[in-house]
Amino acid sequence: MGHSHEHHHSETDARAFLVGVILNSAIVVVEAFYGVVAHSMALLADAGHNLGDVLGLLLAGGATFLAHRRPTKRRTYGYRRLTLLSALANGIFLLVATGAIAWESIRRLSAPEAVATQPVIVVAAIAVVVNTASALLFLRASEHDLNVRAAFLHLSGDAGIALAVIVASVVMARTGWLRLDPILSLTVAGLILVSTWSLLRRSMNLVLDAVPEAIDIDQVRSFLAALPHVREVHDLHVWAMSTTETALTAHLVMPGNSCEPAFLWGVCGELHDRFGIEHSTLQVEPADAPQPCRLAPDERV
Repeated sequence: MGHSHEHHHSETDARAFLVGVILNSAIVVVEAFYGVVAHSMALLADAGHNLGDVLGLLLAGGATFLAHRRPTKRRTYGYRRLTLLSALANGIFLLVATGAIAWESIRRLSAPEAVATQPVIVVAAIAVVVNTASALLFLRASEHDLNVRAAFLHLSGDAGIALAVIVASVVMARTGWLRLDPILSLTVAGLILVSTWSLLRRSMNLVLDAVPEAIDIDQVRSFLAALPHVREVHDLHVWAMSTTETALTAHLVMPGNSCEPAFLWGVCGELHDRFGIEHSTLQVEPADAPQPCRLAPDERV
């Protein structure tokens, strides 16, 4: 049942990435064309930003696809870790795109430019609809998959930028206040920066094998230490194998002949049910060993 559930989600994610790439590729073409026709740098800039998102979606989708390939003799964990690297790369792309938006907005504050507002409003409205619909494809999975969350943030940011373009264009058409466009763009860039920083921090932590935020390692240690016959727990490590899978290794010190095969099987099942840890490896050490384990000190890895 567990395998079927994972396979279903992988197919759903693959379809979401494919639809997102197709829709956003179409938006890039439309925005670039009308940006040139209407002499609108705002649309051209948004087209460039959407192009970056298409590349980001391809990267995230490719990583998600490869993560479900079978392990090999050389890559015994398969390609799961690519989802972590993809989330980090997407965060960096978002940061670079936000910097480009802020740079252009600051330049326009000092030298505002006239914009043909009518075609800009129409095309930006289409972009809002497409980006919002694309983002909703990833909404549910974004809660538990950092790689999918990166795609969701990409698309949500695009919808916000396109909406800001509409508002600025309407107000500029009625008031002639050209500086409103860069002011709104800077505001949107700030909002994207906040969400991007969170994504970068989380993805960097996972790449560096930090304990996933959803898991309290002290509770895991307490659970293992409270097991029958367990006298000590050391060399405990919890890390992310991918954006959706967590692994654990630990040494359990127990009296000789007190560990039965069913014990380890049951503990691994409890770790999965209580903490969502899918891959657990437990090493049992005899309490009367002639010398202590060299990995027992907390500072040893």
